[in-house]
Amino acid sequence: MQFLIIHSVFSLNLTNEYLNHKCLLNQGKYNFGSEYEYNLNSIIDYIRTSPYGVGSTKVSRGNTTANFAQIIVQCRGDSYGNKISFTCFDTAISGFRKRCPNNKGGMIWYDQCFLYVSTVDVELPGNTIYKNIFSMHNPKKVRGDTKLFANRAIDFLSELTLKLQKPNNILHLPVFYAAGEKKVGKNTLYAMVQCLDVSLDCTSCLKGSITKLFKKNDIKQGARVLGSNCFVRYELYPFLRS
Repeated sequence: MQFLIIHSVFSLNLTNEYLNHKCLLNQGKYNFGSEYEYNLNSIIDYIRTSPYGVGSTKVSRGNTTANFAQIIVQCRGDSYGNKISFTCFDTAISGFRKRCPNNKGGMIWYDQCFLYVSTVDVELPGNTIYKNIFSMHNPKKVRGDTKLFANRAIDFLSELTLKLQKPNNILHLPVFYAAGEKKVGKNTLYAMVQCLDVSLDCTSCLKGSITKLFKKNDIKQGARVLGSNCFVRYELYPFLRS
């Protein structure tokens, strides 16, 4: 038996709505009672009883390709408190099993957390997988000078990218997070950026995601871009814990 464990402690905000999922069909399915299922359930039980929380966790188990299982969990950087982070993890596991039944691999995104299940050892940080990136936009449009708003929002998000901070605990998976607020005309802009590493690839992931927020001329009051490597979001209302 082999466990690879890297932790950090975060938690949740006020809501945890389902956002998106992707079943990794190329990794196949497992049978009930198989060694893979045993390894997967062992990881889930281990994380649930971890004293460190599940805010940013990577756990692996299995010695062969056929039975190797790995779970990666990320919670949003403003999260705190073990109790809510465990709730986030349980919600993600339940959602993954419902939407990808018996799949060995898959990803699922919630407002507060991201779950990655895989049969291969996912080395993080790694190269950005752009096919896993998707965007969501607030239906309300920005009023006034939309071009000026977009330019200022891009500048602010770029500033936050330069301020990414790594947790201090050496056991933490290297999740980098920065957030803040800034006056833009009569509005207050709230924003966050998050990444697994501050390597050039992470910076590239964030820059590409920021550009994707304002790809169309129809500028919205809020938007987010999520993936398996980085996350970006802005709103005209506070959505983060202080």
